[in-house]
Amino acid sequence: MLLAEDDRAIRNALERALVLEGYRVTAVADGVEALAHAHTSPPDVLVLDVMMPGIDGLQVCRVLRAEGDRTPILMLTALVETADRIAGLDAGADDYVVKPFDVEEVFARLRALLRRTGNGAAPEPAAAPERPAPAAPRQPAGRRLEAAGVRMDPQARRAWRGERELELTRTEFELLELLVRNAGVVLDHATIYDRIWGYDFGPGSKNLAVYVGYLRRKLDHPGAPPLIHTVRGVGYVLRED
Repeated sequence: MLLAEDDRAIRNALERALVLEGYRVTAVADGVEALAHAHTSPPDVLVLDVMMPGIDGLQVCRVLRAEGDRTPILMLTALVETADRIAGLDAGADDYVVKPFDVEEVFARLRALLRRTGNGAAPEPAAAPERPAPAAPRQPAGRRLEAAGVRMDPQARRAWRGERELELTRTEFELLELLVRNAGVVLDHATIYDRIWGYDFGPGSKNLAVYVGYLRRKLDHPGAPPLIHTVRGVGYVLRED
């Protein structure tokens, strides 16, 4: 794991906590060091502070994604506005934690990211038993999917609306796949959090709303009906009205 945080106290405390949790951590103080280490010793996961001097976390994220690096990235940010979170997702981040954070939340988000990528880097503490497998999907896994004008190839990780191919991040792809597999079914927030992140962040979290908004921006286009609908107080559904 590569941790980049310019605040020494936070960096040292988080590094100790992660090491005690079983991670092997390389900790650096700025974006320049982060890029250097990412290029010479590619990590299994990156934890990047957004606001660092010189090259900040967003710039590090953009550079790696432009190079085709798909290593999962967790952002640490003191910025709580939706626009700030969207900026991180636009840069290619997979998830974020808002400061001040509970270290257990950092652990949970890292476990979820590493489960999704399947790179085996996550530690296996005795206090963290495996979650039960999710219910069987409505459409068989591994086959091409199609619903409401959206086509997906899960094995190739490609998706289209009509003839237009969509450029999606890992999380966006998995969220769209879940909605397509359950087209016409209203999925509640807890179910989506469990299937996509493996962790329910609670009713106060805006994480899901940010990702849905980001996915809508890529999925919808002028003159076409919206596909992802909000069912107030419940969740979301994919359907073509």
